[in-house]
Amino acid sequence: MARKVKFSDGKIGAALPVRVIPRASRNEIAEILADHTVKVRLVSTANEQETNQELIGFLSEVLGVPASKMEIVAGNSGRDKLVSILDITSLEVHQRILGHLA
Repeated sequence: MARKVKFSDGKIGAALPVRVIPRASRNEIAEILADHTVKVRLVSTANEQETNQELIGFLSEVLGVPASKMEIVAGNSGRDKLVSILDITSLEVHQRILGHLA
């Protein structure tokens, strides 16, 4: 069942719903799903800790935001995650994600 989540501005940042696909040939933004979740392919194994670290590192590069300003606030042990990003608006996140679509 798909979650109904959209990009939204937080008090001092944005929330980004992400669906992670591990064991890809390269790290990439694959698509934006109908429910506004960003599908991200990562080369990491299915090990959750490694995948979470790689996701934060990849999103840091894509969004131009330090990894220290990002946190997975939901979904640490699943493929569907919610990432909190400080000091950026949801509009900026959306524009930067669109610029990196595969």
